[in-house]
Amino acid sequence: MIYTAQIKVMPLKDLLDPQGKAVLGGLQNLGVAAVSDVRIGKNIDLQIEAASPEQAHGIASEAAKKLLANPVMEMYEIIIN
Repeated sequence: MIYTAQIKVMPLKDLLDPQGKAVLGGLQNLGVAAVSDVRIGKNIDLQIEAASPEQAHGIASEAAKKLLANPVMEMYEIIIN
């Protein structure tokens, strides 16, 4: 069966996010003052052929650990559909 794995990769909370800070500054310059913080990440969709959702999750987790996320600077979350 084919499963879709949605992998959300975000910078760790303790690390500075320069892209987020730049966007926050831009929003404030445009008068959008209600936004207090911005974090920029990435969303990756994988089509995975697997026997079960659990197996698909394992494959997606392996891909995230080995290539898609840098564990020193980023965390990731996986959703299987």
